[in-house]
Amino acid sequence: MPRILLAILLLLPAACAMPAVYESDRAAVAGRSWVVTGASSGIGRGVAERVGALGGNVVLAARRGEALEAVARLIRANGGEALVVPTDVGSAEAVEALAEAAWRRFGRVDVWFNNAGVIPIGRFAEVPLADHIRTVDVNLGSVIRGSHAALRRFRVQGGGTLVNMASVVGRVPVAYYASYAASKHGIIGLDAALREEMRLAGLDSIRIVTILPWAVDTPVWGNAAVYTGRQPTMPLMDEARAVADAIVWAAVNAPPGEFPVGPKAGAAVLGAQLAPGLVTRLASGLVHRTLQRAPPAPDRPGNLFQPSPEPSRVEGGYQPP
Repeated sequence: MPRILLAILLLLPAACAMPAVYESDRAAVAGRSWVVTGASSGIGRGVAERVGALGGNVVLAARRGEALEAVARLIRANGGEALVVPTDVGSAEAVEALAEAAWRRFGRVDVWFNNAGVIPIGRFAEVPLADHIRTVDVNLGSVIRGSHAALRRFRVQGGGTLVNMASVVGRVPVAYYASYAASKHGIIGLDAALREEMRLAGLDSIRIVTILPWAVDTPVWGNAAVYTGRQPTMPLMDEARAVADAIVWAAVNAPPGEFPVGPKAGAAVLGAQLAPGLVTRLASGLVHRTLQRAPPAPDRPGNLFQPSPEPSRVEGGYQPP
């Protein structure tokens, strides 16, 4: 066991650095069309704002139309183009309508970012079954719907980049996040199978990138469904704008495959490959201790079934002390 831990520590410098997107990336973004789901807040909003600032065309999708309009105004003020399409990604018809709206407005879709997601937190048997089912449908089902719509159009136009939001939890499942971990594990499997289909079809012009971030300080913690009696949080969270920038970088620069975002994510994925049982136990213990120290908070259904009243912002402000 000590040898495994030593190997992980020695290999930490090789873990992924947090890449940043610069003005030099403008040529790869300007004039190209991006569909971003979950664009009203958090990482989705951060990606949309960055793409717009680099001159890209952004199709903004989420349930809250007013929040999307605020993002669109900011993008236009910074020189980008924005199209607002209020969308419930739980509906196949709504996702198809989103794709059609993007196609009509900009003539093509260069990058499709499936980012929308929800989280229920609590012991599996104490979280309502409906919350678990809804989580898998939104987190995994919406990625299936969005990927289906995007890949059909990529084939017609001759290429494109599909970016799907998974999580380190898809590789290192932790206690109290059972259905969330299941949904993210499903995205990793889905993308791996789709990359094989693209390879076998000789479609090198279609790239599929799976994003694996560490925990990120976004409004998701204020939107989460909670059944623990504690304010949800995670230890050592990354900053949302830094993660959003890294995702934009990956969309235009990374090869097809899994993309752990930052050193902590890279180390966790590496550790899961070397010692999966040990790393899962360590991660769950860390999550458990952090939750025990969190301030009390009432249980709530969060935004699983209704849009959240949380403000539309990128950063969350939920970093534990």
